[in-house]
Amino acid sequence: MDAAVNQTQDRIGVLEELLGERYSVRAFLPREVPRETIEHVLTAAQRTASWCNSQPWQVLIASGEAKERFRKLIYAEAASGARDDHDFTPPREYLGVYLERRRESGFQLYNTLGIARGDKMAYAKQALENYNFFGAPHVAIIHTDEPLGIYGAIDCGAYVSNFMLAAQALGLGTIPQAALARHSGLIRRHFKLGDNRRVVCGISFGFADHEHKVNSYRTSRASVADTVTFVEE
Repeated sequence: MDAAVNQTQDRIGVLEELLGERYSVRAFLPREVPRETIEHVLTAAQRTASWCNSQPWQVLIASGEAKERFRKLIYAEAASGARDDHDFTPPREYLGVYLERRRESGFQLYNTLGIARGDKMAYAKQALENYNFFGAPHVAIIHTDEPLGIYGAIDCGAYVSNFMLAAQALGLGTIPQAALARHSGLIRRHFKLGDNRRVVCGISFGFADHEHKVNSYRTSRASVADTVTFVEE
């Protein structure tokens, strides 16, 4: 095997390692991430491809006391049972294999935490941990411009993926959170975002607490054969 092939294998190997290691962290250490490390993540993620190179993502990062003020506010609204306030329409329902995958992931979480199947109060309590950011010292809010519509949101999704991989490469843990976007109006008001801003999701991040049991399980992935169709004739 020549040097060029070796180099190619090394490069795809690094990507595969990062993809294989990354998971949604649901318990963080309280230690804050140095600003230069956060900026390194942001610089790497900024290379994300986008429709017409529009780069529609804007990223708001709350840390320290600002994060705490936001946490208390959004937790209180979520705990009050306030109605959903998404900017983008969420899935109408999960059917078939999508429902099976969702259930598998949920039951892995509940079983790891010792929550009995069917304990709806415990389910709801755990869901509210989204609004404590799972103890993360930092939370990023990803938002886009309303006129760009769904394509702006799609580009933001690609950005979120690259943000998480860059964070993983730098020794950080992350969890992307659509749950935060359920309170998009509150987010706009609290952070004084313009009326034309549309909240896509949040990302809580920091140093993972590897000793916490909630971080001990991993979700499965479908095979290529389950997700890809080759058309050759």
